[in-house]
Amino acid sequence: MHEVGRIVPDATNGPQEGPEAGPEGDRTGSKAEGEPASAARWHTFATVVLTRVSSPPEDLHHAFNKNQIASKQWLLDRVHAVLGGRFGTVVVLGGWHGVLAAMLLADRRFSLGRVISVDLDPRCVPVAEQINCRALAERRFAALCADACALDYGALELRPAAASGPGAPPGLVINTSCEHMPESEAWYDRVPRGVFQVYQSNDYFDCPEHVNCVPDLEAFKKQIPMTRILYEGVLPRRRYRRFMLIGRK
Repeated sequence: MHEVGRIVPDATNGPQEGPEAGPEGDRTGSKAEGEPASAARWHTFATVVLTRVSSPPEDLHHAFNKNQIASKQWLLDRVHAVLGGRFGTVVVLGGWHGVLAAMLLADRRFSLGRVISVDLDPRCVPVAEQINCRALAERRFAALCADACALDYGALELRPAAASGPGAPPGLVINTSCEHMPESEAWYDRVPRGVFQVYQSNDYFDCPEHVNCVPDLEAFKKQIPMTRILYEGVLPRRRYRRFMLIGRK
């Protein structure tokens, strides 16, 4: 099952320059420069990362299942293709155990200032910090227990794309958990204008934890009213479809 998506014509500023390659630690030279990391390589990466967690919670393995990894790999590849790989502060809403943050920081196509993983569940913070322990020590990662509907972006040093120049890379806000958040307006309205944004949702209505699914991509676009969509796409999975939007307010 392959992605169905498109870069919206005449909408993108073009990719920025950034480092190439795949997961951290994959430095054998066997992979062509710039080639996206395969799912198998990400699963190997996950196996290594999991050894860093001293007391793993019961749901941690779900964060590394094939659907979770596939949706995150899709995000990395499309963000790099559409926006490039150079960002200042990256804020991941609904960051859970910090797996997407780890994949972003490990992917050498990206040059990032720091990644902040935000989740309402305080139990996620120590797990995310252990998974991202290297970046945490380098002050390139932070796990924050906070409500996305009340998040103070002013303290996070997010730069709008229009204000970015040499030495001032733009900020990026990511939310791959839109189906878990009941009121889209409550958290979306707080995201600063001009900042690049990436959002994912799905049509998996049968999952009781999904309180805000959408039936299709058009419904997702109405739920997330971006003023400028740079990419829109659908990733079919066995039981559901995943939707993604890249753009800005």
